[in-house]
Amino acid sequence: MRYQPTAQAGWGGVRDAGLPAPLDCESRTMLRIFLAPIFETGESWQQIAGTLRAKGYALSFREGHLVVLDDRDRALCTGSDLGVPMAAISARIGRPCVVARADGHAGDLRPV
Repeated sequence: MRYQPTAQAGWGGVRDAGLPAPLDCESRTMLRIFLAPIFETGESWQQIAGTLRAKGYALSFREGHLVVLDDRDRALCTGSDLGVPMAAISARIGRPCVVARADGHAGDLRPV
């Protein structure tokens, strides 16, 4: 049997669900420094999405998680990875209005 670290660590199916793979410590730290302030200071979901877009990222929601996408539309990290879970942002600025995609597993912020 071939060793599969992601399956052994309980991460099987993560990529299939459209969620990001777990980050290494260095990547997580760099992303927190660069992206967490956007989520911590944003006054609306639209402002957060716009600021991310200006930096080359996008905001999405997958399997009930806030997900940051890179410039190729790949899942990069979650809000929890950045130390700013969706629940904390929602408590501060309200819940996001999300339009579900046809697959029912993902959604995007409703445009204003």
